[in-house]
Amino acid sequence: MRAVENALGIVIPDNARIIRNIINAIQYVQDHVIHFYHLHALDWVDIVSALKADPAKTAALASSISDWPNNASASYFKAIAGKLKAFAESGQLGIFANGYWGHKAYKLPPEANLMAVAHYLEALDWQRDVIKIQALLGAKNPHPQTYLVGGMSMPIDPNSQNAINAGSIAMMLGLAQKAKEFVEKVYIPDLLAIASFYKDWAAIGGGVGNYLSYGEFQLDGESNTDKCWLPRGYIKKKDLSKVIAVDHKKMTEEVSRSWYKYSAGDDKPLHPWDGETNVNYTGPKPPYEHLDTAKKYTFVKAIRYDGAPVEVGPLARMLVAYAAGHKRVKEVVGLVLSKLGVGPEALFSTLGRTAARGIETLITAEKLPEFIGELAANIKKGDLRIANTDKWDPSTWPKEAKGYGYHEAPRGALCHWIVIRDGKVANYQCVVPGGINASPRDAKGQRGPDEEALIGTPIADPTKPIEIQRTIHSFDPCMACGIHVVDANGNEIVSVKVR
Repeated sequence: MRAVENALGIVIPDNARIIRNIINAIQYVQDHVIHFYHLHALDWVDIVSALKADPAKTAALASSISDWPNNASASYFKAIAGKLKAFAESGQLGIFANGYWGHKAYKLPPEANLMAVAHYLEALDWQRDVIKIQALLGAKNPHPQTYLVGGMSMPIDPNSQNAINAGSIAMMLGLAQKAKEFVEKVYIPDLLAIASFYKDWAAIGGGVGNYLSYGEFQLDGESNTDKCWLPRGYIKKKDLSKVIAVDHKKMTEEVSRSWYKYSAGDDKPLHPWDGETNVNYTGPKPPYEHLDTAKKYTFVKAIRYDGAPVEVGPLARMLVAYAAGHKRVKEVVGLVLSKLGVGPEALFSTLGRTAARGIETLITAEKLPEFIGELAANIKKGDLRIANTDKWDPSTWPKEAKGYGYHEAPRGALCHWIVIRDGKVANYQCVVPGGINASPRDAKGQRGPDEEALIGTPIADPTKPIEIQRTIHSFDPCMACGIHVVDANGNEIVSVKVR
């Protein structure tokens, strides 16, 4: 949407901007909590060890870090332990089946493991409820269906039950409060408690040292406005004394190590406006055990900013905000570092990446009710506009228009580039956070963020590389952007063209 709005010079109404902010905010909160408990926590939490926990000691531990309901209940934790025991004795651990349980790299005592498992299960129910905000405004998660070029599609009418009204606002405020309480009383205390046993990971998994954020939660309706609650900026070589302005023209992709071909040469970086996506699989015939990184070895392009690999995601956003002087970010970062007894250099690590996601979740959960209140206030003053349709008629468009749309998805910086010619899409390229972080080596031999972060990682047991998982999972990788379906001969099976 933002790419087209930028190309055509469309300014969206305040209600549309605020609703987009609300959707983004609840996505951040729900997505980050799910990532911690259901995708990443088990890299640090030993499920089988939890079976040895004393429920009374677990309650004492849990109640010492938070007054969350059930934290002081030994019977509650006894019941959780009973569920785990039943799983284990049946030989079917169900959702906990895949793990390196008992690995020597696990450091938590049994009681901390049981506490984390209990909250893992609670988070399943919690996330199902709070995401109703997204269902109300976006219709579907994680891909909202209500965005339009120029605004949003849902009506606003205080007098209609089929539109956003006072009841909708009240419902969202209640869910936002529920989201905030869980983050404050469960997620953050658990994160700090678990991190305190793994401080050595504050020196592991640092990565490339360059960080990019496009900025998010727009404060006006201008396309790609630089007025955002979370600021835009680029941090180079871990230098927090300076936030460098972002220029989308410095973003490039090349395919010297990727299974694509470029007409002017695979080692020639292209800006997305000039981007090409021509699949050319030259890898070994599946199944195979090894890929030669000196050759092409991935479907992910080598994405570079100003010629260098760059990390995106919650850590990048929090570092840019911290360096830019964002008051609340600086407060919470300082609090977390103090609680863990580590310095700012700890942020550049696997532990720092995981902590930054928690910091962002907390400040976003705090901000969410403000966004909802802003929507209510705007409606109260009589503004019911939801979309700007002035440019919906293609006859009003210029012969050629180029646009780009910045967005900070939960996983990181996302931008779409579009070229419109004679009323039709002539080129469209997406540079997504999963691809940026999973970038392969480029023609200069520079590793991407994921690969660089693994260099120097100590591995206790190569057959059970949980340490590799910890760092890769800290990026919250989404590999769908790097997957293409091919047959046994390397031929692409499905190609979809939209005319």
